Amino acid sequence: MSYDTLLVEERADRVVVTLHRPEARNAISGRMISELHQVCELLERDPKLLLLTGHGGVFAGGADIAELLERGRDQALQGINSRLFERVRRLPMPTLAAVEGWALGGGAELAYACDLRIAGPGAVFGNPEPGLGILAAAGACWRLPELVGESVAKQILLAGRNLDAPAALAAGLVIDVVPAEELPAAAHALLDRMARSSATALRLTKLVVDSPGAHPVADDLAQAVLFEGQDKRDRMTRFLEKNRSKNTSRNTSQSASEDGSENGSENKNASKSKDTSENPEQERSRA
Repeated sequence: MSYDTLLVEERADRVVVTLHRPEARNAISGRMISELHQVCELLERDPKLLLLTGHGGVFAGGADIAELLERGRDQALQGINSRLFERVRRLPMPTLAAVEGWALGGGAELAYACDLRIAGPGAVFGNPEPGLGILAAAGACWRLPELVGESVAKQILLAGRNLDAPAALAAGLVIDVVPAEELPAAAHALLDRMARSSATALRLTKLVVDSPGAHPVADDLAQAVLFEGQDKRDRMTRFLEKNRSKNTSRNTSQSASEDGSENGSENKNASKSKDTSENPEQERSRA
């Protein structure tokens, strides 16, 4: 599959997607939307982790304004961007946005749609849509309050506040801020950590967390599926065997230490007795 606006790398346990429109600060165009739908189709058919990032020190400078200018009511009702971002949100396996530089407008909303975000020091999140006579209609108005709280969301959406990397970290929008040159490695390390977990457990956990409202029955049903799986049995058996091995080693070491202590006491007592018996003159003089 070929792409014009994306760089796509498929690995055994993940897909790495780089937004690649360097001439337009990776602005999200109709073509990019179409190609991201293709990536979603790939990940729905063969579920893997997703790492989403931007080329050239910019995540995405927003939607393509020239294209937005030409859109009317009918295109707005189609939810061109919002349908894609909701599809990204509902992908089976966890998604991670690695953000450096600008993530504005639609670019920010795409990052918000991911399960997790990690940032470089130059990351900036913002939604300046009202300044262009429109609103952030691809998820920010309802997703952002869930991520950072109503007050901070309104500062961004109404007052035009941009969140730099430290502010995004303080607000809980990103999991960490790392040096720009370390961002790819840090993002992959985070995916590596998730990849060590049970893929089925990750999928069901994400499904339950994303379910609306209270859902004890969803918890029970998901857990019932996992309890019957061989993966759960194998992982728990390994955990118990590892702990058993540690405890055996600890007990053996403690026993050896106690034996050594007892032998030391016996030797000391024997030495005392010997000293006493070998000094009869001292005993007579005491008498």
